[in-house]
Amino acid sequence: MNQSELNEARSNPEFLEYLEKTRVDAIESKNIEALYEVLDTMLILDLNEEKINSIYQHILTISFDEVQTIIDAGKKLSLENHELYLVRSFYEHAIEKWSNDQFDAAKELLFVLCNIIEDETLQKSINVHLISIATETTLDVFYKEKVDTSNVSTQEKYAYFIDEFTFNIDDYLKENTVLLEKEYASLKHLLD
Repeated sequence: MNQSELNEARSNPEFLEYLEKTRVDAIESKNIEALYEVLDTMLILDLNEEKINSIYQHILTISFDEVQTIIDAGKKLSLENHELYLVRSFYEHAIEKWSNDQFDAAKELLFVLCNIIEDETLQKSINVHLISIATETTLDVFYKEKVDTSNVSTQEKYAYFIDEFTFNIDDYLKENTVLLEKEYASLKHLLD
């Protein structure tokens, strides 16, 4: 969308009414996909920050409740359909914690996520995150030093995650095995 299209969408009463109705319906029905659609649209259009924060809180509440149910059932999450949105919200919450230098909270969220997903590519990527967080590397430094921003994942399901790095991920994980094992040992109680 160009700037004039954005301005038109921001001031289109029918579109804004549709967005509000979708928001209300999604909250009532606990529809995380619809909430993300509204959230992403509101972020692009730079609309009401208070509503954006409220939508995000609803997403987290729904996600954490559903993830807990899945964990209690002994299941794992895939990156398909509805579960992709659950993984996305959990991941984004961890990144938010990391961006605020809440290293322990970010590490705990990412550790749990890594252990409840069935996707080797994302698991490896999250382990790279965990190594940086364990050394209290800020998110900004992580982006500058480790993330390959010129490369975009070819698979849509990875679009919400940092999974392209400036190094070979398998070699990096092998080089940091001891640190990663130490972190796993100290965090394994979170899975009990």
